Amino acid sequence: MVWYVILIEAIVFAILFTTILFVSFHGDKMYSAACIHNYPPDIQEEYFKTHERIEVSYKSNKVILAKSCGILIFTTILFVCAMVAGADTFWQGFGLAFGLMVWIGMYDTLFLDWVLFANVKMFRLEGTEHMDKAYHQKWFHLKGAIFPGLVFAIIPAAIVGILVSLIR
Repeated sequence: MVWYVILIEAIVFAILFTTILFVSFHGDKMYSAACIHNYPPDIQEEYFKTHERIEVSYKSNKVILAKSCGILIFTTILFVCAMVAGADTFWQGFGLAFGLMVWIGMYDTLFLDWVLFANVKMFRLEGTEHMDKAYHQKWFHLKGAIFPGLVFAIIPAAIVGILVSLIR
């Protein structure tokens, strides 16, 4: 596999991920269970004081559906990346996909969550605009990146590894 191809794929993956995120958090979509469950609990509680409470736990059907769609989208993107990068074995496909998932988790946490989410008002839920400190909870986002983030990353990585081994 060629390292500069992987570097380009990492940049393109970040652009695709950011685009998907911005589309997901656009307009009324940001008030769906699939988006609200990504907010810290104190922000959710404040929001639900003035809005209809919806199920936002990881056990919610809407959240499960959103995460399942994410797995399919990520698997497709990562499989294309593995093929373009020249992965020939399960472990090469798995390693590339898992590495790109770790990269996107770091990018999501360190830049999107800690910088954009915390400081850009368009990501604030209605009625929580005043909660500056709550939007700057770094530990909440870091915990999510580690668990379930890293565990979540294994699923598309394993699928990509299997697909690479079947096709090559």
